[in-house]
Amino acid sequence: MTSPSDTTTDLPQGQGAYDRLLDDIRIGALLPGARLREVELAARLGISRTPVREALRRLEADGLVEHLPRQGACLRRLGYAEVMELYEMRAVLEGTAARLAARSASDLELLELAEINAAMRASDQPGDVARLNRQFHTSLINAAKNRYLQRAIGAMARTLLILGQSTLFDPARSKSASEEHDTLLGALNTRDGAQAEAVMRAHIEAAHRIRLRQLREAGLMDWGEAHGGSDGAL
Repeated sequence: MTSPSDTTTDLPQGQGAYDRLLDDIRIGALLPGARLREVELAARLGISRTPVREALRRLEADGLVEHLPRQGACLRRLGYAEVMELYEMRAVLEGTAARLAARSASDLELLELAEINAAMRASDQPGDVARLNRQFHTSLINAAKNRYLQRAIGAMARTLLILGQSTLFDPARSKSASEEHDTLLGALNTRDGAQAEAVMRAHIEAAHRIRLRQLREAGLMDWGEAHGGSDGAL
């Protein structure tokens, strides 16, 4: 039987295990299709199996982990249709966030966005660029001031983690992304909601094209759901 003290100890460990596994998924240390064995994960994280089990259950609830026959828990491998649907929804949600931010963002919030993008442009470290990009998008979503939109984007973002490291590890994409942010900032500063939404949608669609190419080259996506077999029409 688990004592109260054991339970108290395991709760923060479970959160820590969950956060560390999310980080491993985000940076591509755990790839789609990877088997997630409790014993191996516990040894790597230096904790008992109980918090690992809790973390895996949460990841399964998030839609990141699935149980396969004769394999056990595995990181999900998204199909072509799912990736298309995710990016389509991301364009809708973040486009809406940009439109609302054009109306609701304070001057201080707009200045912060500009400073984050300047730091992103100045960095030559892919990890820092990816981190700053996440900060830029999070700040923009917060500036939209709509808690329901924030929750919807948060749920979608967790599923996007399955796709691995940011597209901004591609140097060409890193440069173009900061330029697209500049265009977006122009629309936000003039309070042009329609233009801000259009720019954000184009920004997400550009990331989508890079993502599909990366997944295709790495063999990390199930193309069985693709009809026509080519992304030339995207």
